[in-house]
Amino acid sequence: MSAVGPTAVFDALRGQLQEAAAAFAGGPDALEGILLGLVDDVDRAVREPLEIFPVCHHSPASAVAMARRLREKQPKVVYLELCEDMAPLLSELRNCRLPVAVQAFATEVEGFPADWSPLSVVAPITEASAEYQAIAYALDTPGVELVLVDRSSDHVFQWEPRDTGDSGPADPDAPAAEEEAALHGDAVGVEIGDLRPRFAELEEHLLRHGKVRHWSEWWHQYVELPLGDADHDTYRQVMLLIGSLFRRLAPGDGQRVRVDEDRERYMWTRMREHLAATGTDPADCLYVCGAFHAASRVAEFGVAGSDTFEIGPRTATTWQHGLIPSSHAAIEAQFGLAAGSVSIASTLWTKNLKRTGVQPFRLAGQTGARKPSRARKAAAVAAPGPDLPPEDRLSGFLRRPPVLDRLDEAELLGWSVEIVRAARRNGYLASTADAIAVFETSILLAGMRDRAKPTPYDFQDAAVTCIEKDTVPGRRNVARLVEIMMGGDRIGQVGYDALPPLARDVHDRLAPLALKLEQRGVQRALLDIASQPELEPCSDVLWMLRYLLPQGAARPIMGERKLGERPIQESWDLALGTHQRALIELGYEGVSIEQVLEQRLRRTANAPQATAAVVLEAVEDATLYLRSRRLAHELGSRALEVLATERSVDGAPEVLRRVRRLLAFYRTSEPVLPGWIESFVRTGYAHYCTLLPTAFADEDATVRQVAAMLGFLFSMEGLALSLGCDRTQLELAVAQSHPQDPSKVALLWAAQVHLGGMSRAELRSHCDELLANPLVLPAYPRYLSGLLHALEPVPGLTDFVVEAVSNAFGRLPDAVLLPWLPTLITTLRADGADLAPLLIREAGRIFPGRLAALDDWVPPWRAQPEPAAAVPAGRASAARGVALLAAHPAACDAVAYLLGCAGEWAPAGPAPAGAALLGRHPETALALEALLASA
Repeated sequence: MSAVGPTAVFDALRGQLQEAAAAFAGGPDALEGILLGLVDDVDRAVREPLEIFPVCHHSPASAVAMARRLREKQPKVVYLELCEDMAPLLSELRNCRLPVAVQAFATEVEGFPADWSPLSVVAPITEASAEYQAIAYALDTPGVELVLVDRSSDHVFQWEPRDTGDSGPADPDAPAAEEEAALHGDAVGVEIGDLRPRFAELEEHLLRHGKVRHWSEWWHQYVELPLGDADHDTYRQVMLLIGSLFRRLAPGDGQRVRVDEDRERYMWTRMREHLAATGTDPADCLYVCGAFHAASRVAEFGVAGSDTFEIGPRTATTWQHGLIPSSHAAIEAQFGLAAGSVSIASTLWTKNLKRTGVQPFRLAGQTGARKPSRARKAAAVAAPGPDLPPEDRLSGFLRRPPVLDRLDEAELLGWSVEIVRAARRNGYLASTADAIAVFETSILLAGMRDRAKPTPYDFQDAAVTCIEKDTVPGRRNVARLVEIMMGGDRIGQVGYDALPPLARDVHDRLAPLALKLEQRGVQRALLDIASQPELEPCSDVLWMLRYLLPQGAARPIMGERKLGERPIQESWDLALGTHQRALIELGYEGVSIEQVLEQRLRRTANAPQATAAVVLEAVEDATLYLRSRRLAHELGSRALEVLATERSVDGAPEVLRRVRRLLAFYRTSEPVLPGWIESFVRTGYAHYCTLLPTAFADEDATVRQVAAMLGFLFSMEGLALSLGCDRTQLELAVAQSHPQDPSKVALLWAAQVHLGGMSRAELRSHCDELLANPLVLPAYPRYLSGLLHALEPVPGLTDFVVEAVSNAFGRLPDAVLLPWLPTLITTLRADGADLAPLLIREAGRIFPGRLAALDDWVPPWRAQPEPAAAVPAGRASAARGVALLAAHPAACDAVAYLLGCAGEWAPAGPAPAGAALLGRHPETALALEALLASA
């Protein structure tokens, strides 16, 4: 058990810090308390029987120190700061190419606000991280147990707001995030080993005096490089000191401090529970956590700490777990690191391994991992050395002058030549002189910043200064080219065996395409379904993926999916490897894409804000992609319920368009119409008849919406009447409509013409009166707009609309006509895309086809009919009688008896004397007589 008070191991360091505090502050004050507190925190942590190993997130120095310590100590139990519910996934890391992220995902939440859905927690893992070294050691070493002790994913959202998941502000100088930076989506990141000052003034002070631009560069220069070759005790004490410094100088953010302390209490409680349950000796254990949490001062700290902390229960939310691809850019974007810092850390990790000779741990079968040599394999099973008592390594480390690395001219020359080559490939006018300038400027900048060897950040600044001019000719600037050259944005990949069942099923069903779907980038898939019918199931899968995945994952180039049509040939651009995260997250929602699509359609249709148009779209999608009559009937019944409760006509155009499409499909593919669509037509007929008078008078209802209502009523009238609706209801609704808007007035006229309440002659006279009235003339274009929209419910008025528009062009003054033309064009383009072909076809039929004939052409509505020839009075009276009916009155008497009509027969007139046309033009009859006589 650990001692209660501080030991004498760090007495010399305490004395030095007291003298420094007195010299800087002029006497004992808060500074002395802070400095001595730092030493006490380090002393307390190093004396803990359960060894604490402080790390920094994705730090090569931490990874090297971890690999070295694991081979020396060979612990039997490794406690890791990671969400405890993610433990079953870690063994699947061997089937992936790093970096990847362990993810916990929940779509349906219980116990959290509904607007938080979906919930997502990710913990990215790279090879150059101490966490991966601990995981690889524990999983591949027999007899070693790996225990995750951090709060569960459910507690992450219980304890802190969702928007506090990042580790700090993003670097303002970083370039815009590319596609790879969004691999984690908007997930909350688990900050394993996060180590960054929370005191803004402290970070600004360190950056200014360190002559660096951002925190990642400061950490690389003043922590990574000095600790890269440090022994275990030195590394451990320095990291504990840094963690204690940042902890004691953190501002008083009560929410964040409470969460940090609760996490520490949670982890120490879990470790004591495990030790008590297994009886493991704490000396055989290793606790891997962030340096910030290693310097904890909570009462529950240590194996002898208090057991008063109670872990609350989880909510009823069902969490799904899986692995998703990650990338260096995604890690940098999520945790607020400078662009390129993780790539530089990966390069430094490789250099440290070569320089120190440390053999890292890698999971057996890891994709992309190199097989270790036999000699180094033998070193992994060497007996652990005895643990020596802690010694003061901080005093010597803090007093030691910085070790100046020698300039590696070959490496710097290689960098300079490579960046010039990359710049030329990306459109820059770079030359050998620029390579020399970058080389010299890098050395100059390093000297100005008190460095003997230029760092990658110095080289990046020099390259930007010497190569990048006033413009960027390509997609990437020089800073981004340097990041790529230093290691690039390595993107991970989840292997087939680690994918959820849905993703594996998609890969299996698309196997006939013979494409490498796991690769990133766009691949072209050609489906000749007519000659290869076995590819039709692949087409079905691709169309469902297009519906479910983000845009670009599956994009059709040729071919379309319509109701009632079968595919013949299709061409697709597939990027499933690029959108692997989205495909994996589909696996959290179901075991097949059909199940996920059905769930989403149901969720869309049953949403509180769903309209009848939205539900009908879901019905169409269910028929189009799933070919499910059961689901279509279920969603159609839901559309009927929604339509009956709607009190507005906003969705009338969309409802009309989709109902017409569904009716046309069912009439050609089904022997009888489904019951739900018959009920929908019957209910919609009564519903829109009820709303029609209000919509005509409502200023918020547009003429297009009212025209769609009339289109539904007129086009569905025959079916509705056959289902028991009453036409009188429609006639009364039109009679009760009294619009004030000119466009709606014209629309009402068209409806009256269709119902027989107004003749075309009356409609033509109304339009002529409007053109003849100077007061109404400016509003005449609005009447024409109403007539244009009337083509939706009354397409038989197409010729009359052509006539009205022609009269308007001929009689309207330019002051009225010219301002109206843009309105006419925008109306046809936005609302009349289906109506314009009708007008064009009718105008082509009426107007002459040649320009020369236009001068003598007379519009048919202006052509005077030929006066009828005078008919003698005797003929007129004779024609009134019907000789056949008078000769055989029995049939007419029987019909009159059935109808209950009584009457007497009038005397029959004389038989018709002959055809009047034949009498006026006898030449045809004479020619026919001569032809017959000659035959």
